[in-house]
Amino acid sequence: MAVTIVPTPVAACSAFTATATGAPVGAVTAVFFYDGAAPQSLPVVAGAAGPATFTAVGSGAQLVLVTYLNAVAAVVGTDSGTVTVNAAPAGTISTTLSIGVGGLVTAQTTLTCSAGLTSVNGTLTYTLPGGGTVTAPVVNGVVGPASLGLALTAGQLVGVSFTPAAGTCAACTFAPITVTVPAPLACSVVVIQPVAPVVVGQPTVVSAVVLCNGVPVAGAAVTFNGGGAAPVTVTTNALGIASGSMTFPTAGPVSLTATVTAAGTTCTCTNVVSLPVTVTVTPPATCQVFLLPPVAPVVVGQPTVVSAVVLCNGVPVAGAAVTFNG
Repeated sequence: MAVTIVPTPVAACSAFTATATGAPVGAVTAVFFYDGAAPQSLPVVAGAAGPATFTAVGSGAQLVLVTYLNAVAAVVGTDSGTVTVNAAPAGTISTTLSIGVGGLVTAQTTLTCSAGLTSVNGTLTYTLPGGGTVTAPVVNGVVGPASLGLALTAGQLVGVSFTPAAGTCAACTFAPITVTVPAPLACSVVVIQPVAPVVVGQPTVVSAVVLCNGVPVAGAAVTFNGGGAAPVTVTTNALGIASGSMTFPTAGPVSLTATVTAAGTTCTCTNVVSLPVTVTVTPPATCQVFLLPPVAPVVVGQPTVVSAVVLCNGVPVAGAAVTFNG
């Protein structure tokens, strides 16, 4: 008796055949068994049976067993052959954990396989701190985002492993990995230097931009402080910019900061303070009035035209009321 395997060695997930020869007297059926696959029952003709076709799985030397049955299904003999399976190449599992609103963690996993992903079907299992698990289906190597349903803290570990679907053979092997829950990102708040002159007692537009990992944060409450002016709280727009109005009471350099007091975002934003920006507050400009000498002779009892020019920092002032006396 003999069992012939073709080809051997064989690549994992590839097909091979097994043929039995030299069946014992009285054998009418040969049943082939291999690694949990469905048994294949084939007739014995002229002392031989097969070929039976199987898909190679795993790696290394594996047995193909043959059981011979007579006409009443009684065992009349057994035989075996060895198939050598070359292991599938190693693939990789890459998982990114992100912390959402409320601290809930979402996992995004990517599988890579040099032999292709179309045969990679099964289940991805996330093992959580404390032993709980969350599973996500893998279809042709693609895994969707999975909410882990917990508010994990930075530094905790999550295990990630892949299990092929029953009856399938993945073209790559995937070793389990462990990923660490990252620290939540922090917002950045930057005060924008005012572009117009800042004058004592006059309203000044102040602005700041709030970003989360470089992405603008809309709807964040931002409070501006500094220079003795009354604090003002405003909300960021779709570009992450908050703009308000402040009036500074004294001249000179003042330090202006912006503090995020609330923001619904994946970043840690509340109570994040910007670096200070120095703003120079200038005194209010003062008018100058110059009396112009009459251009015509001035005669007693006759009307005389008198004129004056009003300037503010050298710029003519229109609409100013001027009273002449003397």
